[in-house]
Amino acid sequence: MGNLASAIGANAEEVSIVAELKAGSEDAYDWLIARYHQPIYSLVYRILSDPADAADTTQEVFLKVFRGMKSFNGQCTLKTWLYRIAIHEASNQRRWWFRHKSKETSMESHPDENGNHCGLCDTLADPGESPLEICAHEEIRARVEKELKQVPEPYRTTVVLRDIEGLAYEEIADVLQISLGTVKSRLIRGRENLRKRLEPFVREMSLDRKEMQAEVEPQVGFGEGAGLEARG
Repeated sequence: MGNLASAIGANAEEVSIVAELKAGSEDAYDWLIARYHQPIYSLVYRILSDPADAADTTQEVFLKVFRGMKSFNGQCTLKTWLYRIAIHEASNQRRWWFRHKSKETSMESHPDENGNHCGLCDTLADPGESPLEICAHEEIRARVEKELKQVPEPYRTTVVLRDIEGLAYEEIADVLQISLGTVKSRLIRGRENLRKRLEPFVREMSLDRKEMQAEVEPQVGFGEGAGLEARG
C-alpha cells in the first residue's frame, strides 16, 4: 500500500508540474532544468562523447521541450518524454558529425613544418572587407541589437550576459543572484524569443539574396552570348 500511495503522490505532483509548464510558469521551468539538466547531459554525453557537443545538444533538448510542452499529452511520464527527445537530438547530432564534422578541414590555427601557425581561416581570410560586406555586417548587427531590445526582461539581460558578454553560467548566477537552473531557463526562453523576432529579417535577407542572384544570372548569360556573336 505504501508503494501505491507513493506512486499516486508522484503522479499527482507530475500532473501539477506539467500544468504549470504548459501555462508558462518560470518556476516550473526552473524546476524542470534543475531536476533533469544533469541526467540529460550525462545521457547525451554518453552518446556523443564530446563535452562541448553534449552541452550544446542538451540546450537544444530543453529548447525543444520549451517549444513543444503544450503538445505533451501525458501518454508517458515527463521523464520518459525528455529522454526520448534527448536521444533523438543526440542521434541527429551524431549522424551530422559523421557526415560533416569528421570530414571538415580544421578552421583552427595549427603549426606547419616550420613552426609557423596557420589554418584555413588564415588562408581564406581577407585582411580587409569590401564596403558591401561592411554594410551587410552593420545591417545584421543593428537589426539584432534592435530586436534584442524588444526581448522582455529578465530574459534579455541573461542573453546579453551569456551571448554578448561571454559570462559563464556560474558568473551570471552570481551577478543576478539567481540559481543555475534559472539562468539556463531564462537563456533558453530569451534565445527563443529573439529567434522568433529575427525570423522575418532572415526571410527578408534570403529573398534579397535570391533577387540579386536572379539579376546577375541574365547579365552573365547576355555577356556570354554577346561574346559568341562577336567571335562568329
